[in-house]
Amino acid sequence: MKQIENDSVVGFYYTLRDAQGEVLESNQGDTPMVYLHGHDNMIPGLEAAMAGRSAGDSFEITLQPEDAYGVREEDQQLKVPVKHLQGMPKNVRNWQAGMVALVETDQGPRHVTVVKVGRFMVSVDTNHPLAGKVLTYAIQIDSVRPAEADEVSHGHAHGPGGHHH
Repeated sequence: MKQIENDSVVGFYYTLRDAQGEVLESNQGDTPMVYLHGHDNMIPGLEAAMAGRSAGDSFEITLQPEDAYGVREEDQQLKVPVKHLQGMPKNVRNWQAGMVALVETDQGPRHVTVVKVGRFMVSVDTNHPLAGKVLTYAIQIDSVRPAEADEVSHGHAHGPGGHHH
């Protein structure tokens, strides 16, 4: 059975819980998440825990902030025009403090947390919303396959659950 190593395309199901056991995210019963192993497409601690495992394996791992989304950094607030925020829930009319938005940056899209909303400008916290949190992942590996040459050259998985060009 194929083991996960660099240049493997991995499909997996997960349930993510915080330190209090509250479910934050899950793709159980949905489409597996797919990534290219060894290309920094996954948080470091989870990618390290996947190495050497095979399709059908299930495990749970608790990650400290340093191995997940990083330690929260103070003074990471910026003011951005309201029109640059993306991802407002469909049943909401206005941005509110505590909501998570997506902002396009020079380095690509970035999740931010709304801190204060003005008429035209919004203060946002640029720390990842899960930064500073101890996180527990319950993982079920669905599939492992060798990456295609174009996936390796592009640095990400293609196809269902991966990237589409």
